[in-house]
Amino acid sequence: MRIARFSIDGNVGFGVLEDGELDVIKGHPFAEFERSGQKVPLDKVRLLPPVLPNKVVAIGRNYAEHAAELGNAVPDVPVTFFKPSTSVIGPGDPIAYPSFSQEVHHEAELAVVIGRMCREVPRERVKDVILGYTCANDVTARDVQQREKQWARAKGFDSSCPLGPWVETGLDPADIAAGLAIQCTVNGEQRQLGRTSDMVRPVEDLIVHITEAMTLLPGDVILTGTPAGVGPLNVGDEVAVTIEGIGTLTNKVIKRG
Repeated sequence: MRIARFSIDGNVGFGVLEDGELDVIKGHPFAEFERSGQKVPLDKVRLLPPVLPNKVVAIGRNYAEHAAELGNAVPDVPVTFFKPSTSVIGPGDPIAYPSFSQEVHHEAELAVVIGRMCREVPRERVKDVILGYTCANDVTARDVQQREKQWARAKGFDSSCPLGPWVETGLDPADIAAGLAIQCTVNGEQRQLGRTSDMVRPVEDLIVHITEAMTLLPGDVILTGTPAGVGPLNVGDEVAVTIEGIGTLTNKVIKRG
């Protein structure tokens, strides 16, 4: 099913999307829940980030062609970094171009949404800790990333982590390994096109690796890397990330005010 987080008339809730309507749920999607039967048309609500993560754990250079296009080798172990919760925005929210950068890039990514608190997850139990998947854009100040040894400012600035439009729970790691198409367009022009089967390390390996070091909480998000084709964004651009079986996440770039 597809679970969206939304706002209407000042109220925030979760709903199951079916036939263009959200069936509002009682409670939250990180435990057993009931559908209320109260249905709201999708075009009457504002979609919010599908979750509010405590942390976003991102993986760098997990597609060989992307690593190569930036002159990097595929690392021996996953490159991990954090994007803060304050970087998260939802579908339709603006990406504010940071004042300290002259070169901001899009990076279309599959995002894994964690469904339960977990630590030291064995590979055979990875499926049990995943709520579902959504689209993400790991917006990056590329010039700052190349200039500074740490990536905190380059990848953690406000509005640098669009997520959405909803969480798709009907996929599992086997579907990801089989290869979902992942695409990025800017102003309707295709920039990135790859498949999740091109990941150097699959979802199971990433979650095992991350949870060896830290506890993941319900709603935490893992960004799984981006395919080749990353490129610049400018003020006024509309960038869209589309993942097969999930949907499309669209955001517009504005001048930071």
